[in-house]
Amino acid sequence: MTQSSRGIRSFRIRVSVFYKKNHRTFPWRATRNAYKIFISEIMLQQTHVDRVRKKYPQFLKEFPSFFSLASASPRHVLASWNGLGYNRRALNLKAASEMIVNEYGGHLPRDRGALEALPGVGVGTSGSLMAFVYNEPVVFIETNIRRVFLYHFFRDADRAIADREIMPLVEKTLDIDNPREWYYALMDYGSWLGKTIVENPNKKSALYRKQGAFHGSRRELRGRILKYALSHGGYIRDIWAFSRAIKLPERKIREVYAIMAKEGFFPRSKKRR
Repeated sequence: MTQSSRGIRSFRIRVSVFYKKNHRTFPWRATRNAYKIFISEIMLQQTHVDRVRKKYPQFLKEFPSFFSLASASPRHVLASWNGLGYNRRALNLKAASEMIVNEYGGHLPRDRGALEALPGVGVGTSGSLMAFVYNEPVVFIETNIRRVFLYHFFRDADRAIADREIMPLVEKTLDIDNPREWYYALMDYGSWLGKTIVENPNKKSALYRKQGAFHGSRRELRGRILKYALSHGGYIRDIWAFSRAIKLPERKIREVYAIMAKEGFFPRSKKRR
């Protein structure tokens, strides 16, 4: 598809028609509550939507507001987050809630720079929050949006495409009157493309990296350490015994455990063997 005015119009029509016939429904799309949308956006970072759909109502029941999340213990938040992976997001979520309560009176700021200053909120998430919470016509890219533009405008490219080449097209095609719905449409269309196109268009992105195997990875070990700690008072008292139980070197476990402790996953005052 060309980047001409005619090509842009054709693109807009295609995405809009697809969305009218195939739009997805999610609980976070049925609300305008800033807190609920904020929770969904953090959960959706690097996590499949089906897992988020299941965990989302449970988490909101446990922590119904920025205030309740800010005042909760890290252990409580981590236990409630269990199953979503990338557990540092749970700690960032609590830290961000504390900032929102302390600095903004419990109200999500309506400023992209202020949003990006929150722990765990990057450029993409700040853009999605501005669009979905406040319906502001900001420009941002995430995985599904990137896939759509790569597929339609860079299909024949024989080189890696940087986001800076995609951003002008995102801006040019943006529905400034209803950006929230337009981004929903792009994401739904991108999700569909990801399931139907044999060759993933995102492989053309300069940011594309094939994820390594989970089994045997440090990420898996972090998950095992956290799961064990949460079921044993929030920390591991005897790392030697734990290493024997999971049949991994004690040195490796101590190294990862120390990193996680610095990140705030465990109490630092507890003595361990």
